[in-house]
Amino acid sequence: MSLNDPISNALSKILNAEKAGKKKCKIKPVSNLLKKILDIMNNLGYVGTYDEVIDIKGNYLMLNLLGNVNKCGTIKPHYAVGKDNMVKFEKRYLLSQGFGVIILSTSQGVMTQEEAKSKNIGGKLIAYCY
Repeated sequence: MSLNDPISNALSKILNAEKAGKKKCKIKPVSNLLKKILDIMNNLGYVGTYDEVIDIKGNYLMLNLLGNVNKCGTIKPHYAVGKDNMVKFEKRYLLSQGFGVIILSTSQGVMTQEEAKSKNIGGKLIAYCY
């Protein structure tokens, strides 16, 4: 397994565990960005809560799965998107309008595309989930 992109690895682990019908998923390595992405996915009901386990070999997250993820992944390259052309990427990465979420990093923190639209700001695309 390549550790070049920990966010991509974590999202593919989640997707594989969901497809296998598992209730928990161990995610390693841990980053603050990954925690913020999982918090957003938790608030929207895609995944459950997570516990950070402190281990001698390094911390990891134990994520509770709800079975609500159909597809999730990272967006590469991390396109810089303005407040006006967000719809183009919603059409590209989501099944239909209002179904799913795109997560982006903005100057005001990590948020969904809907929050960014309401705050009238753009940012860099990180991930999608539906």
